[in-house]
Amino acid sequence: MTPLDWTIIAAYFVVLAVIAWRSSRQTKTTADYFLAGRNLPWFVVGCSLLASNIGSEHIVGLAGNGASSGMAMAHWELHAWIMLMLGWVFVPFYYRSGVFTMPEFLERRFDSRARWTLSIVSLVAYVFTKVSVTVYAGAVVFMTLLPDTFGSPENAFWVGAFTTVVLTGIYTVIGGLRAVVYTEVAQTGLLLFGSVFITWFGLQQLGGWGELKAVLAADPARFALWRPLSDPEFPWLGIMIASPIVGIWYWCTDQYIVQRTLAAKSLRDARRGAIFGAFLKVLPVFIFLVPGMIGYALHTKGVITIPAGTGGGMNGDLVFPTMVASLLPEGLRGIVVAGLLSALMSSLASLFNSCATLFTVDIYEKIRPGRPEQELVRVGRLATGTVVVLGVIWIPVMKHISAGGLYQYLQSVQGYLAPPITATFLLGLFFKRINARGAFAGLVTGFVLGMTKLTLQAFDGGGAFGDTGLLHAIGAYNFLYASGWLFLISIVVVVGVSLTAPAQPEKKIAGLTYHALTPAQKAETRASWGAPEVAATALVLALVLGIYVYFSFWLR
Repeated sequence: MTPLDWTIIAAYFVVLAVIAWRSSRQTKTTADYFLAGRNLPWFVVGCSLLASNIGSEHIVGLAGNGASSGMAMAHWELHAWIMLMLGWVFVPFYYRSGVFTMPEFLERRFDSRARWTLSIVSLVAYVFTKVSVTVYAGAVVFMTLLPDTFGSPENAFWVGAFTTVVLTGIYTVIGGLRAVVYTEVAQTGLLLFGSVFITWFGLQQLGGWGELKAVLAADPARFALWRPLSDPEFPWLGIMIASPIVGIWYWCTDQYIVQRTLAAKSLRDARRGAIFGAFLKVLPVFIFLVPGMIGYALHTKGVITIPAGTGGGMNGDLVFPTMVASLLPEGLRGIVVAGLLSALMSSLASLFNSCATLFTVDIYEKIRPGRPEQELVRVGRLATGTVVVLGVIWIPVMKHISAGGLYQYLQSVQGYLAPPITATFLLGLFFKRINARGAFAGLVTGFVLGMTKLTLQAFDGGGAFGDTGLLHAIGAYNFLYASGWLFLISIVVVVGVSLTAPAQPEKKIAGLTYHALTPAQKAETRASWGAPEVAATALVLALVLGIYVYFSFWLR
């Protein structure tokens, strides 16, 4: 890192500070703090959706998986079609209901038990997965790029982790969602710009796209998009089952993402924002996953050296930062590092604000109803600060979780959290016979079984169960298939238990399911879209299909 690089990074932080300061001056009510005054245009919503999704765990972890397992994780990054579901299927219900949070919507559709369950589980899951994984990935970048700046790589890890968490927490606490989303517009551009240059310089050093294919073709099974059923990690059937389950939970029901569409200034802007975000979502395969494969090829040819991991092989999580340090010239390196910081901070900022919203709206306001607006904003800021502290405390544990690849770890954990939520929301929207008793039973059963599987998997990974026995079999069972079984069990429980109680009154579910929409609500939804939305949707679907077709045969 040279003085020019540091100057660029400092300028980036100045821009963030100005945006946060200006946003804080406009933040007076809960709608301002948690939903940016419900006044965001579609362009800002779309950029915010991508920036919230693409964190340092994507840049570090996804590039690492590209180097270690090729296109296997691309299925999770081709969820643009699920983002279209958010805009076309889910958003009309959320936006029209005027809710602040997804648990609040569940209470409207079912009862307070469903709201409490989803709120508590979401907060715990955010701290132990998204906060910790994102911070860990960002700290790895610091450790690789600045190994001696703070005395040792270990010190660089801690300085990077602590600094980014605290700085992000400060501007999120001060400015609320308005500060988060408007900084994310700038961060999206910077992130895409920097990642494109990594791909460009990597291919130049390698000798072009044809040379990349030639290197990877030496082991086509390892880098293929589709794996045989005998593959222990990514069998194609398991991916086809689990990937949509996780995708619908993440893109269509998770507060962390959906909050952006709730902040749109109209239903049309919310839908257009989701469609624009879907278009942007096509890009990560090319700017993160492909660079990881380029890094592997450069390492194989001896152009760069990726440090070894704990198992003796190449450490995939160090591929992207090593490419930044080895390939980029002065100045451009600073831009790309600023992009990495953008990814880390945008994801953390989104997460901090979502946690504050969940706690304040779904827990504090339920315990102490009717409190003044200023008090709720103050509580939201305190909740954000608490999450910042918990994230820092959890960092030491995160240093021990990424042996199998950071991104794969994240997907496996989400694969155990997602099934009951996905099942409950889908059934709740499409089947009016599903009632509060069934929803609560499905959520609790799914969460308990998912956490049991995760616990057994952790113990089995440490060798606690040996190589035989039932506990070992459950712990070692493929996480993709396990996600599918959890989804099926959740559906059976939700439906079965719902049938043991009377159906909810029509008045209770009016406007909250497809079969309970009034003619006026249907007309409102129809008026919110036209030819531009349809054409943009067709373009996104064509891009996703084209990518699938090309990478299904690219190494043959």
